[in-house]
Amino acid sequence: MSDTQMKSLLKIHPNDNVAVATKDLVAGEHFDEFDLTLLDDIPAGHKVALVDIAPQQLVIKYGFEIGGSTAEIKAGQHIHSHNLKTNLSDGTQYQYQPIKHQRDAGTTVPTFMGYKRANGKVGIRNEVWIINTVGCVNRTAQRIAEICSQRFFGQADAFVAFTHPYGCSQLGDDLKDTRAILASLLTHPNAGAVLVVGLGCENNQMAALLDAAGEYDPERVKFYNSQQVGDEVETGVEAIQQMLPLLAQDKRSECPASDLVLGMKCGGSDAFSGITANPLVGRMSDKVTHMGGTALLTETPEMFGAEQILMNRAKNEDTFKQIVELVGDFKQYFIAHNQPIYENPSPGNKAGGLTTLEEKSLGAIQKGGQAIVNQVLDYGQPVSSKGLVLLQAPGNDAVSSTALAASGAHMVLFTTGRGTPLGFPVPTVKISSNSDLAARKPHWIDFNAGQVLEGTSMDDCAEQFFMQLLDIASGKHTQNEQNQNREIAIWKRGVTL
Repeated sequence: MSDTQMKSLLKIHPNDNVAVATKDLVAGEHFDEFDLTLLDDIPAGHKVALVDIAPQQLVIKYGFEIGGSTAEIKAGQHIHSHNLKTNLSDGTQYQYQPIKHQRDAGTTVPTFMGYKRANGKVGIRNEVWIINTVGCVNRTAQRIAEICSQRFFGQADAFVAFTHPYGCSQLGDDLKDTRAILASLLTHPNAGAVLVVGLGCENNQMAALLDAAGEYDPERVKFYNSQQVGDEVETGVEAIQQMLPLLAQDKRSECPASDLVLGMKCGGSDAFSGITANPLVGRMSDKVTHMGGTALLTETPEMFGAEQILMNRAKNEDTFKQIVELVGDFKQYFIAHNQPIYENPSPGNKAGGLTTLEEKSLGAIQKGGQAIVNQVLDYGQPVSSKGLVLLQAPGNDAVSSTALAASGAHMVLFTTGRGTPLGFPVPTVKISSNSDLAARKPHWIDFNAGQVLEGTSMDDCAEQFFMQLLDIASGKHTQNEQNQNREIAIWKRGVTL
């Protein structure tokens, strides 16, 4: 097969019975790799049958069903709205139809160099985090981080202030959400020490925040209210200085990859995200969960249309019911704000090759691979299970990525086709879906999945990427870390006084 042919037709998952054209193809072209001759012209982004498909047979893309055939389809024919329809039914009634899951036997588990914490957790960074209870002391927290970065340079991996505008005049779920996110960050293993800076009169009271955090090491977590001290900035700097000798004792040691928690996210997607970057991240989800590690998948509205597939992967009926509740709660959130729940593929989506809602949604959920769902988390809830875990959060890049970090992700794998400089509390690994973005924005992008379109097999690409993730876990900085792009965003869904 020629190099040109390798770039033209892509089979995303080994179980697929279709391939995707990466450029406009014409009838009569032959592809030795698939022993396939095109019977129709195939527009870029559209699907072609790799085998004969009988009427009412499942069409598989990304390793999952994207609908059923409405007519006989010959190998080499174009698959789209004229011969494929959704298998989704109206309404929101779900049934648990568990799939058989084959477990890998004897999987080799590689290692990385991480920080073993006293509570049994493992961190991949040894940073000092400054967390403020309320937006009123944002600048105080930032000044503490700036001073420490200069005065104590090299004594921690980084000194970072995670500021936000909340904590005052919040009620109900908003206050609960703010407290939950901050409390979970307070105990994150990537932080070797944490300083919590309060004001004193805010709704998000210091005592309630520390109580929400549960058990923490008092030698590595210091806190105060700015109204109750003299110089609030120097008080913070001195508190951090007291904790630095503990960080000096922390050394990296060999840890199994099964200790890793990977968060999965997409943002600024393009036409290639669903055929390069997202499937690559799905490979990482499967790889780490097969090794006994954890993958976190969020962006609940991006599951609409493919939720039944996730439900069928629940480990048991209780987990299935939790997934139903996860999806149902977010749908109700849409209804309460008079927003449509389902958005069927638009004319633009269809022109680009997306035929069904399943196919569109699978472009997002494939980041979770094909593992069994072992746990479902509320927003801000720390992860406590291995395997694939679903987390309640919206699709917004900053809010969902912060939620992944707060729930325990050591790093966020962030796929993008258009690019973004965003970075979050944990290393944010940017994966470009195309080589053009990687070439134009090398200071944003950590890995180029666009090489899949240029002849690199998905298997080889996945092996390269996983080795890079182990290097990042062992201390190699991501672009967002080098650029000091670090921030948090908290979901606001209620009333402000």
